[in-house]
Amino acid sequence: MDVALIIDDNRQTADTLREMLQMLGIEAVVAYGASAGLGTLKISRPGAVFLDLNLPGVNGFEILAYIQREPRLSSVPVIVVTSDDQPETARRAQAMNVKAMIIKPVMLETLEAAVKKAGLV
Repeated sequence: MDVALIIDDNRQTADTLREMLQMLGIEAVVAYGASAGLGTLKISRPGAVFLDLNLPGVNGFEILAYIQREPRLSSVPVIVVTSDDQPETARRAQAMNVKAMIIKPVMLETLEAAVKKAGLV
């Protein structure tokens, strides 16, 4: 698999997620925040995106809509990683073809299950 992209404005969360993905054999890079994430998506095609929804400025759903609109990105699997555990958020993410949704704080077992569900390993 190509390198995965983590988009999260919380550096500690993003860095921890990258370390956990490495434990699962998935190389990942981090974009700290929405603008950095969109900038990365405009110049590269990651193997997967791990996307926080609660980002200042452009939110995760807007980034998800961009991924879906962009033909070269539309087949990239997206896993949402969020603190928002509301059923409506889960329904909205599912309607946008998110492969899995992880509620923070991320546990390795939960991450591994989501990665398997998304077909990344």
